[in-house]
Amino acid sequence: MNKEQKQEVIETLKNKFSQYSNFYITDTESLSVAQVTNLRRHCFDKQVEMRVAKNTLIKKALESLDSEKYAGVYDSLHKVTALMFSESPKDPAVIISSFRKAQNGEKPELKAAFLNGDIFIGDNQLINLTKIKTKNELIGEVIGLLMSPIQRVIGALQNRPETAEAKAPEEKAPEVPEAKTEAAPEVKSETAPEAKVEAAPEAKVETPKEESAPKADEAKPDSDNTEKAPEA
Repeated sequence: MNKEQKQEVIETLKNKFSQYSNFYITDTESLSVAQVTNLRRHCFDKQVEMRVAKNTLIKKALESLDSEKYAGVYDSLHKVTALMFSESPKDPAVIISSFRKAQNGEKPELKAAFLNGDIFIGDNQLINLTKIKTKNELIGEVIGLLMSPIQRVIGALQNRPETAEAKAPEEKAPEVPEAKTEAAPEVKSETAPEAKVEAAPEAKVETPKEESAPKADEAKPDSDNTEKAPEA
């Protein structure tokens, strides 16, 4: 590989490191060509891009981007190195774990993982990396937590009308008799009897005396006139 070819590889790696915020550094030594091809197929199915490159070129690509940012992974660049670039922080870990179980082997071996600025060193970190929550999983959990109290409120609101209707007759029943027993007797006993007793006797006693008096006076002159007629 001449100088131009090396520079071309470095530029390609720089683009990949800039494009992806998650990448795994693995050791694929002792894997056969068929096994490597099978591993690439698994990566392709999970939208994980796998690239094999020399450790010196990988280091130069990282140093040209940000030497301090990637300083923690430099010690992992030894032996045969295969890089796995992914949008998901845990998909490469799941691929490595499942591939090793299927092959009943220890390769590929995890040397380091760079996930959104965090660095994980050593193959013993593989199990923990398979349990990392993805962005979509975290969003789903947050939505679930937010929806849980809303669903409780909705459920409470839906149950309240039923309890209110069940309690309504019990609350209204004592109020109706109390209003009738207190108001009705007081109005009838105080006003109706007094008005009837006072008005009836006065109308009947006064009118007969005033009408009978003039009739008696009118009858007396008639009797005097009838007595004096024969003397003439």
